[in-house]
Amino acid sequence: MYFQYMCGEVRIAAGAPCEASELVYFRKRIGESGIELILKESIRINQDDAQDDDVIVDTTVQEKNITFPTDDKMFKKIIRACWKIASINGIKLRQSYKKTLKKLSLNQRFRTNPRNSSKARKADRRIKVIAGRLVRELERHLKPENKDFKRLDLFKKALAQKRNDRDKIYSLHEPHTKCISKGKEHKKYEFGNKASIAKTISGVIVGALGFRNEFDGHTLKPALEQVAKLTGKQPKHAIVDRGYRGTHQIGETTVLIPKPPTKNQSKYMSQKLREKHRSRAGIEPVIGHLKQDHRLSRNFYKGIFGDNINVMLAAAAFNFKRMMNLWKSSFGLILRVLLRYIQAEIGAIKPIISAQLSPKLLTERFENIKLQNWPFYKPEFGRFNELILG
Repeated sequence: MYFQYMCGEVRIAAGAPCEASELVYFRKRIGESGIELILKESIRINQDDAQDDDVIVDTTVQEKNITFPTDDKMFKKIIRACWKIASINGIKLRQSYKKTLKKLSLNQRFRTNPRNSSKARKADRRIKVIAGRLVRELERHLKPENKDFKRLDLFKKALAQKRNDRDKIYSLHEPHTKCISKGKEHKKYEFGNKASIAKTISGVIVGALGFRNEFDGHTLKPALEQVAKLTGKQPKHAIVDRGYRGTHQIGETTVLIPKPPTKNQSKYMSQKLREKHRSRAGIEPVIGHLKQDHRLSRNFYKGIFGDNINVMLAAAAFNFKRMMNLWKSSFGLILRVLLRYIQAEIGAIKPIISAQLSPKLLTERFENIKLQNWPFYKPEFGRFNELILG
């Protein structure tokens, strides 16, 4: 019912208001530039809070919707994919290895036991050999113009990669996934892409950009360019952590990185810089809210395009939610003032009515009490006061 109401329906319908795939087509039609316009609108409605001179910039990992990657899982997926390709193209494999794969999976159990470790390693190598055999057999039977050749090239790259190779493949359905280490004690490696978040001191996200796995200092220039594009002004200072070391000035923006005060700095300047660096920690809970409440912790969109739009949509949702909370609190304040005023009026009218005065005297005294019993007069409610008292 909620979705039907938001879509403009006037009657309750049994089905969904729209097909789920229509949202996918919509995102692809508007592209990254359209999603950026949505983020720009979310910044605009926050008004002056989005126009701070200083921005806080930090990076985080946007994890992809994949399981923890292991070679064994990938090789088994390659084997199953080869079975499927052979079935679709009507190819009869020389041997499917289905029974062999089942036995090898049993041998891989309890590999931490010293008695089973050798057997498990042999099973691992055997599964990799079987995957390579099936890939080569399909290459011999498929025609060169077949669309499945691209997938076979991906399988060959996954089978050929070594432990310490660069640009490794961690997922067959998301081959652009990167392995990123942010130094977390509880999670040493995260698999996805890097996302840069820029927020004002007031708490409005004015920049959200997706990257692969670049050094933090190399992400700062594109992030500040996006901030200037969305807000219409270049920030004076970018407050960052020590992960951005090596960059001190980008255009008109000064990059503030924590470091010991120099001898030439006055105590006042040192204190000001210290306060700015302390405010940098305010971006950490914002990133936490983006992950916990706005779907940044797990990216379900496909490809690099999905990586780039998911971070911008999460930031836009955060800004819209922030403004809705401000409106909600303002409405609650006005409602409380009204209730208190009504209670005061009722309390002032009761003794007048009980005194049974004449109608003329009653009206005059009521007007005087009405003006005297408005203790909630505030400048920000100027128009509201005029409506009530005028």
